[in-house]
Amino acid sequence: MSGLKPSATATGWPASLAALVLGVGLLLPSSVLAQGGGRIVPVNVADAELRAVDTVVDVVGSLLANETVIVRPEIAGRITAISFEEGQRVAKGDLLFTLDDSIYAAELEQDEAALLLSQRTFDRARELLQRGAGTARSRDEAVSQLEVDRAGVELARARLEKTRLRAPFEGIVGLRRVSVGAYVTPGQDLVDIADIDPIKVEFRVPERYSAQLREGLEVEIIVDALQGRTFSGSVYALSPVADVEGRSIAMRARIPNAESLLRPGLFSRVRLVLDTRENVVSVPEQAIVTRADGRYVYRVTAGQTVEFVKVRLGVRQPGWVEIVEGIAPGETVVTAGQLKLRPGDKVRAARPGGQGAPDGTAPTVIDGQNRSGSGGGGPVSGAGNAGPAAAAATVRQGS
Repeated sequence: MSGLKPSATATGWPASLAALVLGVGLLLPSSVLAQGGGRIVPVNVADAELRAVDTVVDVVGSLLANETVIVRPEIAGRITAISFEEGQRVAKGDLLFTLDDSIYAAELEQDEAALLLSQRTFDRARELLQRGAGTARSRDEAVSQLEVDRAGVELARARLEKTRLRAPFEGIVGLRRVSVGAYVTPGQDLVDIADIDPIKVEFRVPERYSAQLREGLEVEIIVDALQGRTFSGSVYALSPVADVEGRSIAMRARIPNAESLLRPGLFSRVRLVLDTRENVVSVPEQAIVTRADGRYVYRVTAGQTVEFVKVRLGVRQPGWVEIVEGIAPGETVVTAGQLKLRPGDKVRAARPGGQGAPDGTAPTVIDGQNRSGSGGGGPVSGAGNAGPAAAAATVRQGS
């Protein structure tokens, strides 16, 4: 038996096992291999910054013309001329429609002739009275008739002028409802005129914000019909009374509209800036980790290890979240790679996009899952959404 040679199977097993272990070791990430001497996990980081935060209320509104009117005649008549093109911009006093004035012109001539006669009668009565050949009664009757005829001329001139319909203010003429030759009656709709530069936006704000409402507040409107373009303006008026049914206060703002892109009737989303807070501690929203017991961030220490810190959040705006408690300005937080971290791990920090500008593709970690940040405005999740006009925030980079 001592002369038997070991089988190939028996001698090859230890070598195969060693090769397998070596192969697995080559495939394992460095963060796992380093567990014996402390994990080193690659992460993205950013610093907590002091920023200026505009506290806003988001509501919906409707666009209104600055001034608008429907042109209607005050007298009956047939249209003899139209002096504008539909969609044309007109100035105050520009002629729009001309009605047949033949009857009114004849009446004016008749009244002017009567006035001329009464003037001559008055002159004779006055002269006779001065020579003692007339009476005061005759003179007074002549004076009275003279005043009546003067009023008749003014009335005839006014009637004649009403055959010419003019623009009451500068604006854009709409689509006319009549043509040349049409007989129109008093009060009949002929055409619209609207002044839309500036344009107004009307909206309602919940009454709980009444103490902060005032003229001059800045607003931004977003018009979905214009591919979400944003326009800025300011509040110029607010209602002195609150709506009992809606528990809200009506407000109006003016928005510059030199390009005439905004049109009355369009739906808009309104952001009303209530106040501005300076030096607010904020971190990129990707840094927030949500657990069942609250929100946390991974804070990077001077020794390049991480601490799992519970934080209290304030308002959220696209890309950033206010930190009310838990993080100080200048401290470094992890913005990507949280799924691989445990408190106490060593990290290899990178700053994609530069200082304070986290990689837009970095994940947001919520309840242990990797979800891309939406960057939406409005209150922080879980902070409560107060109806259709919940408070949100817009943040500006602090100087």
